[in-house]
Amino acid sequence: MEFHSAPKTFVGHVNIIVEDLERSLMFYQEILGFDVMERSATTAKLTADGTTSFLSLQQPEHVIRKQGRTTGLYHFAILLPKRSDLADVVIRLMKKGIPFGSADHLVSEAVYLNDPDGNGIEIYIDRAPSEWIWQGEEVQMTVDPLDIENLVERGGLESSWKGMAKGAVMGHIHLHVAELEKTEEFYVKGLGFDVVNRYGGQALFLSTGKYHHHIAVNTWNGPGAPTPPPHSVGLHSFTLVYPNEEVRSQVVADLQRLGASVRKEEPHFITCDPSGHCVILAIG
Repeated sequence: MEFHSAPKTFVGHVNIIVEDLERSLMFYQEILGFDVMERSATTAKLTADGTTSFLSLQQPEHVIRKQGRTTGLYHFAILLPKRSDLADVVIRLMKKGIPFGSADHLVSEAVYLNDPDGNGIEIYIDRAPSEWIWQGEEVQMTVDPLDIENLVERGGLESSWKGMAKGAVMGHIHLHVAELEKTEEFYVKGLGFDVVNRYGGQALFLSTGKYHHHIAVNTWNGPGAPTPPPHSVGLHSFTLVYPNEEVRSQVVADLQRLGASVRKEEPHFITCDPSGHCVILAIG
């Protein structure tokens, strides 16, 4: 997909904490159709195509249930290749009795659900970029009702569930943060993203390469929201994929110039945003 490959910078992988790995694997395999690529007693890497992983689960010792009104994961978003793929997911959720929400964002069509621990999941498709409406440097997005009937009838005429679509990728990640000013500085001046939409004074949408968003942040859990306790259900880390070493080295230098802590753990660098989210800096 054009916005999730070099020379863009994008979210390549999300690692979440769950309370019961076996329960979570049943959900992600049986309901969403992932396969397990690698497995240990406490971790699992999931795959849609059998060769790559964009989502991992881990159950740490002394795991704590998901905490409310904190920073952390709002949702991770799985981008599907075709509208019929989204129709397949909707039909699957309906057949399995899984509650979900939905929205038409103009740039995309999406459904929303939670995993057994309350980790937020968006599954979506993009409309053609030629249909996106830009006003200067900002892309127009909204939250309109999704025409589920049209989706299922037209997108899923040949629907037959075969699991998570082979071409699925991690489309974006959306985070609860404590405030927006330092967060914007970190993601723009540090990590190299552009602000492409401002939702009042409560949320920012950021991307590279004129995508509608690779990352979103909001203060909907309250300004000054605390960081959740270690080992609580939610986000463990997410990986940003940079096109080459030159670009990543510049990002590391820019982060250090801002005063952000950056450490090297071969083959990656690791940093944390102002709300404590762990960000792994990788090269594609």
